[in-house]
Parts: sequence; structure tokens; C-alpha cells
Amino acid sequence: MDYATPNPGAVKDEENEVPVSNTSKAAELSKAAAEKARLAAQEVQNKATQLKSAASDKAQQFKGYAGEKATAIKDGASAKAHDVKVAAGEKYEQSKAKAQDLHQSSEAYIRQNPTKCVLGAFGVGLLVGLLARRR
Repeated sequence: MDYATPNPGAVKDEENEVPVSNTSKAAELSKAAAEKARLAAQEVQNKATQLKSAASDKAQQFKGYAGEKATAIKDGASAKAHDVKVAAGEKYEQSKAKAQDLHQSSEAYIRQNPTKCVLGAFGVGLLVGLLARRR
């Protein structure tokens, strides 16, 4: 074979100046492409792993933040509930004291004016009876 005139189906290898067939060149290109694809797949896998790790870290941060906020809200609600309970207790005691004072003053008035109270009760009862009878 004459190296001066190239074979139409052969290509010269630039380093060795040896003709290389199209089939072997295609095999080399196929190997190179497969290697590039493998490297690209590995790079994609590495990126996916990094993203997964970052997402996991963010999820843990969010979980911690949400837990802190829930605890703060719970503590605030507990404090408010305690304040309301104390205020309600105070109002109850005040109302109870007023009711006792009213009862004592009513009892004292009835003891001082028994005739007025009996006649007043009779009048109210008569009025209620007449109103109930009309219906």
C-alpha cells in the first residue's frame, strides 16, 4: 500500500502517520463519547447528591425554626390563659362580694320594713297573676 496516496476509506493518524480505518476511528470516538457521558452522569449524580444534602439541611433548619415558633406561641398562649384565669378569678370574687353585700342589705331592709315588703310582694304577685291570666 502506498502511503502517499491515501485510501478513500482510510484516515491518517496524525501522531503516527499511519492510516487508520474509519471503523477504528468510530470505535475511538464511541469510547470517548461513552467516557464523556459517564463523566457527565457522574457529575450530575454529584450535583444531585449536593442538592439533596442542601435540601435536607434546609428542611432541618425549617423544622427547628418551626419548633421554636410553636414553643414561643404555646408559651405566649399559656401566659395569656393564665392572665385571663387570674382576671376572671378576681372578677368572680368581686361579684361574689357584691352579691353578699346586696343580700345583707336586702335582708336588713326587709327586717326594718316587713309590712312594706309583704304588701309589695302581694302587689307584684297580683300583677303577675293578672298578666298571666290575660294570655
